[in-house]
Amino acid sequence: MSFEGMPRPALHFIDGAFVESAKGGWFDTLNPTTNEVLTQVAEGTEEDVHRAVEAAYRAFHEGPWGRMTAKERARYLVQIADAIERHGEELARIEVADTGLPIAQARGQAARAAENFRFFAEMATRITGETFPVGDAFLNYAIRVPVGVAGLITPWNTPLMLATWKIAPCLAAGNTAVLKPAEWSPLTATKLAEIMQEVDLPPGVFNLVHGFGEVAGDALVRHPKVPLISFTGETVTGRTIMRNGADGLKRFSMELGGKSPVIVFDDADLDRALDAVVFGVYSLNGERCTASSRLLIQETIREEFEARLAERVRRIRLGNPLDPATEVGPLIHSEHKTRVERYLDIGLREGAVMAVGGDVPEDLARGNFVRPTLFVDVKNDMRIAQEEIFGPVLVSIPFTTEEEALQLANGVSYGLAAYIWTRDLERAHRLARRIDAGMAWINSQNVRDLRTPFGGMKMSGVGREGGHYSFEFYTEWKTIHVALGQHPIPRFGLADHAGA
Repeated sequence: MSFEGMPRPALHFIDGAFVESAKGGWFDTLNPTTNEVLTQVAEGTEEDVHRAVEAAYRAFHEGPWGRMTAKERARYLVQIADAIERHGEELARIEVADTGLPIAQARGQAARAAENFRFFAEMATRITGETFPVGDAFLNYAIRVPVGVAGLITPWNTPLMLATWKIAPCLAAGNTAVLKPAEWSPLTATKLAEIMQEVDLPPGVFNLVHGFGEVAGDALVRHPKVPLISFTGETVTGRTIMRNGADGLKRFSMELGGKSPVIVFDDADLDRALDAVVFGVYSLNGERCTASSRLLIQETIREEFEARLAERVRRIRLGNPLDPATEVGPLIHSEHKTRVERYLDIGLREGAVMAVGGDVPEDLARGNFVRPTLFVDVKNDMRIAQEEIFGPVLVSIPFTTEEEALQLANGVSYGLAAYIWTRDLERAHRLARRIDAGMAWINSQNVRDLRTPFGGMKMSGVGREGGHYSFEFYTEWKTIHVALGQHPIPRFGLADHAGA
């Protein structure tokens, strides 16, 4: 395999320059296809995080970034988008090397990364305020202002796209950033820092510190000069971050886990529903927060649909992620592979039937490959139906009535996404409103509209990202009162108390 252009080694990016760790530490990042070392990564410590935060703080309070107009900031974002497109193939191949994402899907993620910057460049110029006139006496108005330094903590799945999904609105709003990428997939973040340098982004506006969550991530969360923490990852870590940042009264944006249902009724277009069910859970190697990992199938079509589904799952192309024909590649890390395989054992012990799944071909044994898996005869109280597996594993649960489908859909602790397949649009709208999910798609797979709010309910997160909703987190309101005339002011301290 060839991964030209990969950063070697992967350094921190602080105050416009690439630097090693203050204590000189390094850790390896592995190729999930072979489990061979790709390169070494600087291991960030509290001192490195402090240097990055101080650089971001200076850039916000003393540098030009905080004083720029939205139009000037937007120009930088467009330049970054252009540079991502120029380096798109290189970024995609680095993403493949570091995550195991199939190359065709990695190219799509690189294109989306550029789109994120281009979209928020436009949104930056649309940040508006409100006015509150009071006759001839006052003109009161409220404006959105940037908050300061944002700590951005990103996960190991689709790391390039998710990093840009946070960086772009953060910078568009006028904040500065310190990014802490996941230690299992740090390389596209390093290339992204090279792009920031290429477009001459002012020093300190964007900073990157590699390292482990327990050290570098925790230092970023606790730092007193970081009022904003945006985190995407699993729910347990999200809870810990909120606890550790509570003393600083920080503002949090949390996009956490999911166990999203896809509900298929017997009047649905079954061909399209089948395509969407397969794509929704097995794309991105099953490592996606919005994966439709629970199929709720109406009993009247259960046998037919599960048979067709099993045949499709058997034919999914598992293999080398650099092969354009590959549909599912290796999981991110051997530890995660072990975790997913543990759930396969749990499902069998719980009494579910593994209709598809099992051994991986011998030529893929060196990597973190798990064959796309389908469980049937699943009950909603089984662990494989309740807990986020985050791999290429689908569970099928039958239902009879609309009300039962709703109860099953809502019978988990998560509430990120939901998918509904039916030709009865009245029923579809009823369910979409009643399902505990921040987002619902009717007769569609996960097709994103960047203008809409993205986020979940219950244990799936706090806050929303996307469109102007991102600015609800990355800005705060400032109200300004302007007196237009000689309104009465109470006059204290004029009384003569000498004879009192």
